[in-house]
This record gives sequence, structure tokens and C-alpha cells, in this order.
Amino acid sequence: MPNLLYPIEWAVAAILAGAHWALTALGLPEDSGWTWVLSILVLVILVRLLMIPLMLKQIRSSRKMQLLAPELKKIQAKYKGKKDQASMQAQQAETMELYRKNGTNPFASCLPMLVQLPILFGLFRVLNTVDEIAAGAREPIGYMTRELAGSFNAAKIFAAPLSDSFLHDSDLTGKIVSLVLIVLMTAFTFFSMKMMMDLNMPDSAKEGPMGQSQTIMLYVLPIILAITGVNFPIGVLVYWTFTNLWSFFQQLFVIRHMPTPNTEAERRMHARQIAAGKEPKRLTLATADSGAGATALGDGEPARGRKGAGGGGALVNEGVDGTSANASTVDRTRLAQGGTGGQRAQPVRRKKSKKKSKKRKKG
Repeated sequence: MPNLLYPIEWAVAAILAGAHWALTALGLPEDSGWTWVLSILVLVILVRLLMIPLMLKQIRSSRKMQLLAPELKKIQAKYKGKKDQASMQAQQAETMELYRKNGTNPFASCLPMLVQLPILFGLFRVLNTVDEIAAGAREPIGYMTRELAGSFNAAKIFAAPLSDSFLHDSDLTGKIVSLVLIVLMTAFTFFSMKMMMDLNMPDSAKEGPMGQSQTIMLYVLPIILAITGVNFPIGVLVYWTFTNLWSFFQQLFVIRHMPTPNTEAERRMHARQIAAGKEPKRLTLATADSGAGATALGDGEPARGRKGAGGGGALVNEGVDGTSANASTVDRTRLAQGGTGGQRAQPVRRKKSKKKSKKRKKG
């Protein structure tokens, strides 16, 4: 049976070997466990940099999904209680058409995970067979030669071999190192998910079945990671810990600069913009594709609008706290919406009140 993961194994082995060669050329010890740990870190950095386009696609998709939530609810209400096949197919067709028209995909959020898993299993297969490669019982995997495999097999951190795992071939020291790494990687995963749920998930999504499933995953996923982690070599646990640490700081960046609409993170960003004297902006479908966050770049729409008291349909910008902006800001953001529907709105200039005085002529 052909090994479908071999191309990924070959690429992983090539990156590890290349990073190890570069680090030893810089003067690091060839057989040191920390040299190999840094090589694994290079692998993590390269993989996560290559995944940035997928990460941006995931963020844009989640933004659009939130903005489309009212339209999706209308479709669901339209077919509520209709269980026949024709109605279900019609509902599915309308939903997919809505996604297509707005250029979004509900499965885009799964792409980073789908890319990560083959790389993780490829690394597992490489590190799990280095002892066989070093002993000559297995053919080298790409640039992971017998000599390099022997170097990795002998490498240790805190006196624990990188090729050992918690359940197999490890003494007490190896089990302690494995356990510490398992705790770290599960902790990073837990706090990343909790931070996302608390700050970057809309209040409406926290209720109902979706909110319950997210809460369950918050506690179940770290347990699954811990159970599976005891079978992985320490080298794989190092990779997993580094990549979860990257995900944690990436989540911090996204929450601060590219928040999902109608979330606590967006409200906090608006508050920072107001404190800095800037006008807070609301994300729209037209600006949801911006790479660095429409609100952070100054695109989008005013955070909150109301009808002007003077009539004519003028929009007056308001801060996120409901208070109107200062007079100069209002003047810049007030738009006249009178005239024909296709007529471009023009700024309304404030008219200075003039008091007419009559001078009496002395006779």
C-alpha cells in the first residue's frame, strides 16, 4: 500500500535537515538536543508563515458569516417547520446562493486545521522512525540520512531523548518532560479558545446549540490533546507546543486588530479609537475582505448612526457609547440623502446664523 504521507514526510525531513545544517554552520553543537529543538522551531515558523493566507481567509469568512447572520435567520424562518425534501433542498439552495453572492464559505474555518494535521502526522512518522533509520533497518526519508537520524536519536533536552514518548521507551525524566510539554500545549489551546469565546464571539452565537457545543469543545479538546499526547515523541510535543503558542499570540493579534463584528473585542477596539480621538468604524460586507481589518484601517461605516434632527434623512455619526461626536466630527460625517436615489450624497455645510440689525438714522 503506497504511503500517501510520504511527500509531506519528505518535506518535513528536508526542512529539519536544512535547519539543522544551518544551525550547526552557525556554531551550535551538532548532536545537541537544543539544536534540534531550534530546527523544529524553524519548521513551525515556516509552516505558520505559509498558513497566513489561509488564516486571513478564515478571518474574512468568519466576519462575513457574522454579517450575514440576519439574512440566514430570515431564510431559516422562511422554512421553519417545513421538513419535506423539496423545502429542505430549497433552503439549502438559498443558503448556498447567499454564500456565493457574498464570496464566503462556512467551511473556510476548517482549512488551517486540515493543513496542520497532515504536517503533524508527517512529523510524527519521521521522528517515530529515526531509531530504525539510524540502525539501518529502514531507508532514509529524503534528507534525513542515517547519520542525521543517529544524531537526532541521541539528542536530549533536560536529559530526556527527543525520540522518547511518555508511554514508550522513557524513564522518569522523559515522562516528566513529556508531561510538562503536554500541560503547556493543552494550556495554550484552552486559553486561546476561551479568549476567542469571551472576546471574539458574538453574544448571539454564545446562546443556543452553537454556544453549548463551543463550551463543550473548550473543555473536551484539551483532554483529547492530553490523551493523544502521551503517545507522541517529545520532538512532536515540542512542535505541538510551539505551534499552539503561535496560535495563542495570533489570537491576541486578531482580537485586537481584526475583531469579529458585534463582539466584545470590536467594542474594545472602538473604545480605543475614541480614546485616541479617531472615529470608530463598523465593518460591512464591502470591507470584510480587507486584509488588516477594515475598522483598524479606517474603512467601513460609522459605528452607529441616527437620523439628524434637522430632517432630510441626514446621518449623524455617534460613538459606540451612544453619545454623539463633537461638532467638527459631526459636520464631517453628516451626509445629505435628499434627491434622487442615484444622486451622490453631498456634505451639508453648517450655515452660520446672521442677526440682522437695523440702524436708525438720526434726523
